[in-house]
Amino acid sequence: MQFPHIDPVFLRIGPLQFRWYGLMYVLSFIATYFILRSETRRKQLPLTKDDVADLIFYGAMGVVLGGRLGYILFYNFSYYLANPLKVFAVWEGGMSFHGGFMGVITAFIIYSRRKNIPFFTLIDMAALCAPVGLGLGRIGNFINGELYGRQTDVPWGIVFPGGGGIPRHPSQLYEAFLEGLLLFLIVRFTSRRSSATGVPAWTFVAGYGLFRFIVEFFRQPDAQLGLYWGLFSMGQFLSFPMFLLGSFMVFKLARNS
Repeated sequence: MQFPHIDPVFLRIGPLQFRWYGLMYVLSFIATYFILRSETRRKQLPLTKDDVADLIFYGAMGVVLGGRLGYILFYNFSYYLANPLKVFAVWEGGMSFHGGFMGVITAFIIYSRRKNIPFFTLIDMAALCAPVGLGLGRIGNFINGELYGRQTDVPWGIVFPGGGGIPRHPSQLYEAFLEGLLLFLIVRFTSRRSSATGVPAWTFVAGYGLFRFIVEFFRQPDAQLGLYWGLFSMGQFLSFPMFLLGSFMVFKLARNS
């Protein structure tokens, strides 16, 4: 199958260009706002609309700053060490989920102390929002024809621009389904079924770690890193501990409750 050649710009108004990838970010922030507002009412938390907007701002800053720093440290440190000004060239790409995850954790710790709200109460709510952003983001990656998968002969393999003219796994769509839709349903189920604070958050950690580890077998590894021992990627080394720790914590919290 040939890549459908979707124009990355969905709207042009004079010199202004609005891109699908940016739209996915906007939609994820809108969805996050309504999810947080709903959870705030359900948990009866003392958070106003402005407080929720502030929480989203904290989370967004954590994602951007942590994601950039994580990519630099985990995936291409030598390049940025030789080209330090490229650290600020975010328009060229280069973001890491694992770095963004740590950035959000840091941002929420600061916010929880400011508002005197238990940290895991906030993280449980964020765990419902994260799969939405991940799923929409992967759809944006597919539209841009980036972060495609490895070579394949499956009937649904797609020839991506810049992919060497060979069919590849549409791994962005695999991730959109697993890390987006399916993970959202799982986290929402645990948030409604368990009364233990922290279970939805650790369910997200475990679920993301597992799904990312699986999808990495189909995703093209970063060119500058390749595969370790010809089998495992950096993403898998970062994701598998998440699965182990998250699973242990879910089991522990569920048993204690």
